[in-house]
Amino acid sequence: MNRIKMNIGIYARVMRNKIAVDCLQNLVSYLIEKGIGVYFHDNLHKTLQDSKVSMDCTYEIFTTEEILSAKIDYLLCIGGDGTMLDTLNIVRETGIPVLGFNTGRLGYLATSNPTDVQKVVNELIKKSYHIDKRSLLKLEADTELFNGFAYALNDFVIHKKDSTSMITVHTYLNGEFMNTYWADGLIVATPTGSSAYSLSCGGPILIPQSASFAITPIAPHNLSVRPVVIPDNTVLSFEIEGRVKSYLISLDSRSCSIKKGTQIAVKKANFTFNLIRLSEENYLDALRNKMMWGMDARN
Repeated sequence: MNRIKMNIGIYARVMRNKIAVDCLQNLVSYLIEKGIGVYFHDNLHKTLQDSKVSMDCTYEIFTTEEILSAKIDYLLCIGGDGTMLDTLNIVRETGIPVLGFNTGRLGYLATSNPTDVQKVVNELIKKSYHIDKRSLLKLEADTELFNGFAYALNDFVIHKKDSTSMITVHTYLNGEFMNTYWADGLIVATPTGSSAYSLSCGGPILIPQSASFAITPIAPHNLSVRPVVIPDNTVLSFEIEGRVKSYLISLDSRSCSIKKGTQIAVKKANFTFNLIRLSEENYLDALRNKMMWGMDARN
């Protein structure tokens, strides 16, 4: 067997169901059959050990810090959209393309069927795919947050803490005062994240190529306040007031507490998240089929 000069990294959060375990085993088996190098992220390796799932094969282990030295060409993940969001913190600025096998619920980012392992691998070998370059948000602050990797694929959110009263968020665009939000919080969403938390709070859907961000308040006190779409070359800064001494901020699924007076701003990152889209996949098809967009419930 001639070895294909390719290394593929694999990541998963958990291995709780048979669909995910079967997908992983079939994927690894087919990669080895094709002579492709198999690398497990160390979190997946630990998950398999904790779950007592045995893999009848040989694989290498890599950490986030070793992803470049391992010369990984693609990162494949097994799980749902939350697992896909995790991969940003693994590939970081490397530009390594990512594809997800959906073993979760919606599968808006993780779009491949877990039974289509051979088809996916063959398309990667033939390079029969497209790369969707998804814009990212970068958080800047006067203190280090999120272990020094303060980026988001979906959204940046300012939250009130627990069941405390609403907060006041003074918002500035490129240093110019825009608006004061009295609300439970505020979402800044990328086009990728516009169909997630922001949408559930009444925000607009942004097409990935729209070069824009959406600002969406969470349960605003003023009903006249509506979501706003801004160019993605805008720098947003915030001043937060409230009755408590700290607030929550989040980047995708990661959250941390910040003290009152912490200076924060968000802007477009200078690199993208490279999402693999197979030849038959289409963003608008996914929007209609996954989000039931435009469907008449009476039919």
